Amino acid sequence: MRTCMIVGIGGFIGTICRYLLTLLPYTNKSGFPLITLLINVAGAFVIGVIAALAAKYHGINTDLMAFLRVGVCGGFTTFSTFALEITGLWSNGRPWIGIAYIVLSLLFSLLAVSLGKALIS
Repeated sequence: MRTCMIVGIGGFIGTICRYLLTLLPYTNKSGFPLITLLINVAGAFVIGVIAALAAKYHGINTDLMAFLRVGVCGGFTTFSTFALEITGLWSNGRPWIGIAYIVLSLLFSLLAVSLGKALIS
């Protein structure tokens, strides 16, 4: 139960951070969800750094790792929103923007995780 509370507090922090970023005054006539893309890439980078630190320093507290990885990063990244936005683009007749969003999200997130790990290694 203790770890659940720790993860929940981390999720609260990550979710609030994500929400605040969605309030940025940004408009895009194409409908491309840039803010969500940036949140996903940033979250991927941070989780890559955390994973590399955990691999490098084996004595890191498991509760801290659960707080950061599952809680903060899990609450911050937005792949459920990602999926909803893609289906919205498709149903609004913008399939190519949806496909570009999928490709860019996956590519940049994978690169960000690798960069985060390389930064620590």
